[in-house]
Amino acid sequence: MLYGDKRETYREVFFQTWRKYQEQRPLEGIEKLLLPIMTMHPEYHELLAHPERAADRDYPPEMGQTNPFLHMGLHVSIAEQVSIDQPPGIKALYEQACRHFGDVHAAEHAIMECLAETLWQMQRSGSSLDMQGYLNCIRSQSGLPPVHS
Repeated sequence: MLYGDKRETYREVFFQTWRKYQEQRPLEGIEKLLLPIMTMHPEYHELLAHPERAADRDYPPEMGQTNPFLHMGLHVSIAEQVSIDQPPGIKALYEQACRHFGDVHAAEHAIMECLAETLWQMQRSGSSLDMQGYLNCIRSQSGLPPVHS
């Protein structure tokens, strides 16, 4: 998992992975999951190469900025969910989304919208994860009808 008490600690994992990749050193653990996500995002390569500019930078959404670490972290969350099929059924929906969009990256971005919305709703309402709502959002994004429980 990719968690830390401090934002700098969390971000250092990204910077370390990128350094190791650039230096052609072997990757370990979470780094193996991070690298393909990083390479899918060339717009972040300059940032990853210069941690002194980004380690403590804020990315306020009200300024129209996307937080690259949050963005890549959501990709990680999706990869972890799919790898263990949790919530149950997400692996099959992920595969359906990939077929629907014809592109893994585009499929993950569609799922990411659902994940971000679900997390926002959960935080806003103080409730637990609405797994059925999350999965139905992915179904909708993938051109499938919702399932009612």
